Amino acid sequence: MSGKDGAVTVPLRDRVVAAQRDQDARTVMRLRLGVGVIGVLLPLALPLGNWMAARLDGRTGADAWPGSMSGAYYTSTRDIFVGALCALGIFLIIYRFNKLNDVMGTVAGCCAVGVALFPTAPPGADATESPVAVLHFVFAALLLISMAVFCLLMYRAPGIKERSYVRRPYLVAGVLILVFVALAIAAAATDIGDDWLITPLYLCEWLSVWSFGFAWTGAALSLAEDIGRLSRTRAVVGAVLKWLRSPGAPLGRGKPPTSEATS
Repeated sequence: MSGKDGAVTVPLRDRVVAAQRDQDARTVMRLRLGVGVIGVLLPLALPLGNWMAARLDGRTGADAWPGSMSGAYYTSTRDIFVGALCALGIFLIIYRFNKLNDVMGTVAGCCAVGVALFPTAPPGADATESPVAVLHFVFAALLLISMAVFCLLMYRAPGIKERSYVRRPYLVAGVLILVFVALAIAAAATDIGDDWLITPLYLCEWLSVWSFGFAWTGAALSLAEDIGRLSRTRAVVGAVLKWLRSPGAPLGRGKPPTSEATS
């Protein structure tokens, strides 16, 4: 269809459909990024928050590392742990890609919320004697397994199969999560590392969540590139860094030399 000046005009219906698709793509990108950011930051935020809280209370912070990520429920970062898992669960539940991924996302999201709402047993207590702790263990195990399955399904998902730079991180993440889960089970069965500062269980959970988080962050950035959002983000970040490095800014190195000083 051509306008009065000979330019091609797009019908209103097609423009509405294109706008909806762009909005859907942006929503998926933000959901992926939300999942990725939580996965990347949470394992470090827990011990760092505990250490900062200990220092503010005048303690050494030697107990900043809980025995497991779930053990953070009984530390100063309980609210961070519960809030992050609930947010992760909501992101996964409302994430939509295809039918199979929708189901796995809902399962993983419900498990994440279950881990947050049903705390593990307190340190030194027998987890098998508490129904709540047993539920926590079930939800935690299902969460890790569903995270691995989710990544492996995304590796084979339509629209991603053709992009090796997106699908390979999903494959690597899925395999690594399964490996770390097996290592955590082996460490728990043999009592290896129970006296370490960072226990094998926490380390395996940390690396599993990191694998999941980095895969989703990469997928979000690739989608941002596809819909033309990454260039805008780069421009904004570049402008902020330029301002920070400018004279008089927080990272500036003083005022530039004047013409009188250089003459």
